[in-house]
Amino acid sequence: MALDTELNSLGLPKAPADTRVVVAMSGGVDSSVVAAMLAEEGYDVVGVTLQLYDHGAALAKKGACCAGVDIHDARRVAEEMGFPHYVLDYENIFKDAVIDEFADSYLAGATPVPCIRCNERVKFKDLLETAKDLDADCMATGHYIQRKLGDAGAELHCAEDANRDQSYFLFSTTPDQLEYLRFPLGHLPSKDATRKLAARYGLAVADKPDSQDICFVPNGNYASVIEKLRPGAAEPGQIVHVDGRVLGEHEGVIHYTIGQRRGLGIGGLSEPLYVVKLDVDAKQVIVGPKEMLATRVVPVREINWLGDEAFTSRDEWHVSVKVRSTRPPREAIIRPLSETEAEVELLTAEEGVSPGQACVFYETGGSRILGGGWIWRG
Repeated sequence: MALDTELNSLGLPKAPADTRVVVAMSGGVDSSVVAAMLAEEGYDVVGVTLQLYDHGAALAKKGACCAGVDIHDARRVAEEMGFPHYVLDYENIFKDAVIDEFADSYLAGATPVPCIRCNERVKFKDLLETAKDLDADCMATGHYIQRKLGDAGAELHCAEDANRDQSYFLFSTTPDQLEYLRFPLGHLPSKDATRKLAARYGLAVADKPDSQDICFVPNGNYASVIEKLRPGAAEPGQIVHVDGRVLGEHEGVIHYTIGQRRGLGIGGLSEPLYVVKLDVDAKQVIVGPKEMLATRVVPVREINWLGDEAFTSRDEWHVSVKVRSTRPPREAIIRPLSETEAEVELLTAEEGVSPGQACVFYETGGSRILGGGWIWRG
């Protein structure tokens, strides 16, 4: 590459017309704006939408990212903007890579985050390989996160709009994937700015509501989905106080999560009680006082490290971490045990740290994501 070659807006040394971009289109306003923006700039855009589960059932369900109506909306945007659009049947891949693990980990008393696994195992793995098969120079998505070039290559940074930031769900993006991916919305100041762009491009989805649910979990009712996937999973058992007292009965561990207080069905007690542990083997929901939810040491595995130095090159890393997507980063010390396992010490104890959630690492005082891993025991 000649040193004076001008880079296009995607950071590639080609004219937009000679740059093929696969845009992962969910049918929502975010990915639609990305596709329209790049098409208007003259890029060779190819829109791809993934059908992730039963199309017939999906048609009847709105408000989730991959339903049948969303496939229709994505196709309509492609027609309006004049670029090709393909629907790929990833139903089996999605079931094997995401849904089955979701069900099994939930049954094991964990609180899984299937959106992370979908990004890791489907969108940024299989779909990314499909984009390469289509001779695309890069793949763009509507995620609110930023890709910046640092001294050692591409870096992952939080979105400009902290309220829309999706870094927690993208920590497992590998350096190789990051070289190929682009996130054109990460620098925007707000979701309102995205909707204004959609209106400027004349997109019918400009006012489409954001999806709220996990795409295959209607109305956030995890337990009903688990019961369909694993018949007989909702076996009854006892609600037990940490001191051993039996306080009541439950209709299945899958109906409870760590930190839950409401809906336990054990009223009339003098102290407020919270779910502090789920014992799947004994079919017990164990409850106790709020202070038992506080956790300082968090074991983490399957770590994806995005720092410039090797993860194990230091005994300790002083960083900030998130243990839930809705919580701000808190100061912590990471002590590597191997390249993919570590003990994370929270300088201030957090409540409701649950196996199955992600622990995401951030540069203290900065916007860079240094990776993360999976919390694997309470």
